[in-house]
Amino acid sequence: MKAIDKKFDAVKYMREQRDRLSQKLVNLPKEDILEYFRQKQFSVKPSN
Repeated sequence: MKAIDKKFDAVKYMREQRDRLSQKLVNLPKEDILEYFRQKQFSVKPSN
């Protein structure tokens, strides 16, 4: 098989974002985590 040079790797990006979010939420209490996701629910960035 031929290797494909990707400009954007969606799986790598998803894993980086998951790890970043996990580090942010690891020490927060449950109530703060729920509040974080309530606020984020309405702040989705539009696609280009």
